[in-house]
Amino acid sequence: MSDPSPAERFERARERQEHPISAAFAASQRFELDPFQIAGCHALEDGRSVLVAAPTGAGKTIVGEFAIHLAMRAPAVDDDGARRHPDKAFYTTPIKALSNQKFRELVDVYGADDVGLLTGDTNINGNARIVVMTTEVLRNMLYADSPALRGLRYVVMDEVHYLADRFRGAVWEEIIIHLPPQVRLISLSATVSNAEEFGDWLDTVRGDTEVIVSEIRPVPLEQHVLVRGDLLPLFDDRAGVATAQVNQELMRIRSPKGQAFENNRRTQSARSASMADGGRYEASRRRPHKGGQRPVRSANVQRIERIDRPDVVQLLDRANLLPAIFFIFSRVGCDAAVQQVRRSGVRLTTHEERLEIRAIIEERTRSLQDEDLAVLGYWEWVENLERGVASHHAGLLPAFKEVVEELFKRKLVKVVFATETLALGINMPARTVVLEKLEKFNGEARVAITSGEYTQLTGRAGRRGIDVEGHAVIQWTQTLDPQQVAALASRRTYPLNSSFRPTYNMAVNLIDQFGRTRAREILESSFAQFQADRSVVGLARQVREAEESIAGYEKAMNCDRGDFTEYSGIRRDLADLEKLNRKDANASRGTREKRQREIGGLRRRMQRHPCHQCPEREQHARWAERYWKLARTIEKTRQQIETRTGTVARIFDRVVEVLKELDYVRIDEHGAASLTDAGRTMRRIYGERDLLVAESLRRGLWNDLDVPSLAALACCLVYEPRRDESGPGEHALPRGPFRRALSETESLWQRLDDLEKDHRLPGSEPIASGLAVAMHSWARGGLLDRVLSEADMAAGDFVRWAKQTIDLLDQLSLVADAPLATTARKALDAVRRGIVAYSTV
Repeated sequence: MSDPSPAERFERARERQEHPISAAFAASQRFELDPFQIAGCHALEDGRSVLVAAPTGAGKTIVGEFAIHLAMRAPAVDDDGARRHPDKAFYTTPIKALSNQKFRELVDVYGADDVGLLTGDTNINGNARIVVMTTEVLRNMLYADSPALRGLRYVVMDEVHYLADRFRGAVWEEIIIHLPPQVRLISLSATVSNAEEFGDWLDTVRGDTEVIVSEIRPVPLEQHVLVRGDLLPLFDDRAGVATAQVNQELMRIRSPKGQAFENNRRTQSARSASMADGGRYEASRRRPHKGGQRPVRSANVQRIERIDRPDVVQLLDRANLLPAIFFIFSRVGCDAAVQQVRRSGVRLTTHEERLEIRAIIEERTRSLQDEDLAVLGYWEWVENLERGVASHHAGLLPAFKEVVEELFKRKLVKVVFATETLALGINMPARTVVLEKLEKFNGEARVAITSGEYTQLTGRAGRRGIDVEGHAVIQWTQTLDPQQVAALASRRTYPLNSSFRPTYNMAVNLIDQFGRTRAREILESSFAQFQADRSVVGLARQVREAEESIAGYEKAMNCDRGDFTEYSGIRRDLADLEKLNRKDANASRGTREKRQREIGGLRRRMQRHPCHQCPEREQHARWAERYWKLARTIEKTRQQIETRTGTVARIFDRVVEVLKELDYVRIDEHGAASLTDAGRTMRRIYGERDLLVAESLRRGLWNDLDVPSLAALACCLVYEPRRDESGPGEHALPRGPFRRALSETESLWQRLDDLEKDHRLPGSEPIASGLAVAMHSWARGGLLDRVLSEADMAAGDFVRWAKQTIDLLDQLSLVADAPLATTARKALDAVRRGIVAYSTV
């Protein structure tokens, strides 16, 4: 690296003078900060909030860590010697695994006394100066006006692009809107195409916010296509980076002639090699295929060989491209891939590495019960890890996933077969990312991955400070189009769109804190309304331009014989009716006779109209056709404007009307709203079923339930079944009070759903009892193997639903009256045992 020029040295000296805290922080890092990171630190040191949008792995979190650094260096006394509340920093993440990971990292820097963790099911040192938490926890703290908010100076919102998430995205907007104005917000996002729009909104609701966008990866990414054992570059280097031209060799191979030529070339090459190998090629060619390269049929050529996973792993190993993550969009596919590699005999670890792997596994899983290990496939999992191979997906036990992540980061596990969930923020970079396919099942059909998803997945390739470059490998398939892959790789951004909508819990909290009028104003400041209003500006401009055009059309069709607008309207009505009569050939005789009378009447009106005799009638008519077509477009656009203006506030009004009808809210003669006792209870009930839970409590539907039955019923309210899942028959469900309570709750859901639809609200999904039997067994102390068999799901999935059940039971224990609150607390403890209770934090 060349020495800096005098001008560069002067600029750095000036920056150190103007931003001494940033300069000292940058000097303490193990690598030189990038310009976008320095710009983010400078903005924070200057007292501004900041939005940083940068690629995965670029190091956005450094800016968040600098905010924590600022909070921790603030003195505990003012300049005049008076004691003050020490500054605090909250670090929020969208998922618990990310929170756990960040908590461990910050404890390593600041020590256990100053760092806390709040994730709903984990509460460690919640009053610390630095607290890591999931976004829902912070939202709940804001609505409860928690004393832990005192002294809060900085809030880091990691992965803020989750704001677009259909189910949870609203939480991010609630936090951004409700945080006290003195709190500086550090928003960290993947590269989105409308970062400036999002930044403008942040500036509107939070005050001075600097938007920093970087599309530069700190570790360059090389793109390859794996074609029959050859790693061919996706782009032609000779064409220059700026042109990003697709490798012409790939285009030739894709053509039918190219595929035939490539197959012949390889056949000749194999024959030549066989001459020196005792002629075994011809014999092996005649034998049935066993493993290795698999022939795949093509319409254009006799066969195209696709290399198997063990061979891909060994190829990457020989090319020094491990560790690698293979993204497979199926859990079953991930586990099958591990088994395939194991059966092939591939081993990627040394004896010393295997000893280290075994020690880490035993240390991290020692709290798991011996009788559960066989059920969890522990011994096979250990053997795979010792080979340096693992899978990573949501069905894996959280404890197992954490071990895989740690071993991979330590370079002990060399190959991970993962679903796309691994790409969502977990710090697990690799040298190489392999994509076997560029399509996935979205729950309804197989669809192509988006450019944003491609960027997120391949963003894992390249470890900063370790790799000079990262590598993305796309496996060749018959349907692969190199041009389409190049388009995915070239477009690195995707839009961030709000998913915000008012909920019942949000409504009662807003009314309680601000009143109805102010609540509407707050909701109108949401990003959802900001985006809608911006689109309205564009639509209004379209209307203005169209109105200017329509005035010109009206002038061009002006007729000195009479009102041509009226005349052309008659002609249009006549044409529409004649067209309908021709299409609707099966109409009744009476209907057709009525239409014929109307057609005759319109024809007579048209012929009697003075414009009908105009010699320039058809010329005027052509302008009239344009006039009516544009008039229809203008009307549709105006309707769009009407539906978008004040959208969020109108939905809020409908929510309030439902709450009023159910007596959660009272509205006086002046339109002011206040909460009833039931409304005050609902303030502390969060989640998709907030109204159903509140109504069930008020009606006492669950008062007679015992501990296992309440756990099972809470599970019914949080569980979301697979699309193809039918659920257990009624005969299989727990007997006695559970069935009665479930039936009454389902009837209540139906009434509430009807009420919501009457008020033009979307309603909710039916209650799902598919996991009720298994959760009932688990809460009664059932053995893990039996419970997983009843659940018919992987251990990781069961743990996830169990933790959501715990979250709801925790809410019930706080808001329900005795004795139901006591039952909820006991049910919570009954569910939180064994693999559900396990936590490495």
